[in-house]
Amino acid sequence: MKTDGLLPFMIPDCVEAGCDEAGRGCLAGPVFAAAVVLPSDFSCCQLNDSKQLSEKQRDKLRPLIEKEALCFAVAQCSPQEIDEVNILWASVKAMHKALAGLSLKPEHILVDGNRFRPFENIAHTCVVKGDGKYLSIAAASVLAKTYRDEYMSRLHEQFPAYDWKQNKGYPTQTHRDAILSHGITTHHRKSFQLFERQLKLNL
Repeated sequence: MKTDGLLPFMIPDCVEAGCDEAGRGCLAGPVFAAAVVLPSDFSCCQLNDSKQLSEKQRDKLRPLIEKEALCFAVAQCSPQEIDEVNILWASVKAMHKALAGLSLKPEHILVDGNRFRPFENIAHTCVVKGDGKYLSIAAASVLAKTYRDEYMSRLHEQFPAYDWKQNKGYPTQTHRDAILSHGITTHHRKSFQLFERQLKLNL
């Protein structure tokens, strides 16, 4: 099976769900997470960590993943939830929501990163940079990223000054300048550093 270096499963003959998130480093918008269970014969040489793919490539892969996956689910945690529990645990909470939305109960969970909380006593393995190592995590990263980008593009229509269609809520200079000019919205994460710290005094 051609996988372009990505592995199909950690545990063969196991219902294994891959999980990943998108939007941890943003100043605005929810954090999204996806969970994907792929069939044992799934093959896609183009699939990779979503950050290594272009927007066009991700948009092309999304319907393929949705069609070929045994099941998948996408979930989110709001900026308010992020402010309450911090971005790490909000990301994990979003992954739990996605896992709960699967129509098949996984026997093992593959998680991108190094931190996770057990979900329903199902065994899990954290894999640093797992979205570039396992197909199911890469598939989850593509779904989380494309669903989140789509969400932020819709929000842009309501708040065009922040340029979310382009920056998707990440801390670009345009985004920070808009915060200074227009203030923050209900979609901003108040626990984040929304304003750049002054690095030197103008004497």
